[in-house]
Amino acid sequence: MIEHVARYPRIRDRSLYIGRYDDLIPERFGPNLPYIPDWTRENFTEIGYVAPFDPAAYADTSALRHRLGYDPDQPLVIYAVGGTAIGQPLLHKAIEAWPLIHRERPEARCIAVTGPRIDPAALPRYPGLEVRGYIHHLYEHLAAADLAVVQGGLTTTMALTLNRRPFVYFPLKNHCEQNLHVAHRLDRYQAGVRLEYDNTNIEQLAEVALDTLGSDVNYYRVQALHAARRAASIISELL
Repeated sequence: MIEHVARYPRIRDRSLYIGRYDDLIPERFGPNLPYIPDWTRENFTEIGYVAPFDPAAYADTSALRHRLGYDPDQPLVIYAVGGTAIGQPLLHKAIEAWPLIHRERPEARCIAVTGPRIDPAALPRYPGLEVRGYIHHLYEHLAAADLAVVQGGLTTTMALTLNRRPFVYFPLKNHCEQNLHVAHRLDRYQAGVRLEYDNTNIEQLAEVALDTLGSDVNYYRVQALHAARRAASIISELL
């Protein structure tokens, strides 16, 4: 791809980077390959992070919970692992940790979202835990949560970062984007608690979850407003 861009620059009328240049990991693409920040600056225009919502619309957590049908005074935990089945082991581990969490926080409620590839009926049930196959506009429910346990995907973790919600995330093993690029961006925003699936047992997950549940966050604010408008403005010049 790097060679293609260099040989055929005319192929691309515009190249946009969804993020800020400072979000880029300060590494090379590989041995004898370009330095990622320099190459991106030369070939892409940064536009900021594009989100499908305005974080200001979810700043009032109590009002949001009331609108979504949650008890504003009940701690809310959400487990979500994306749209594939690869997150099923993580979902199982998180669910098995729930009784330990619930023992310490019996007033809390947990919702585990399976997505389209995991059968909700195949997952265990515990008091205080609800398993759902699908939640429309999941980012709204994550914005209402006191804790989210998720994989290390960019969309979900950035939604939580934008809405300044406490979360624990597990990058997929050997997944380049989640372990390097996404983790670097989250570190820059000082967002989330990173854990490794193979090195975290049920008791450890419960302990971290209890420490993180409802904790105050001080994430670096993401400059997300008007990013889509900037992208549209740049694209419209072609039309």
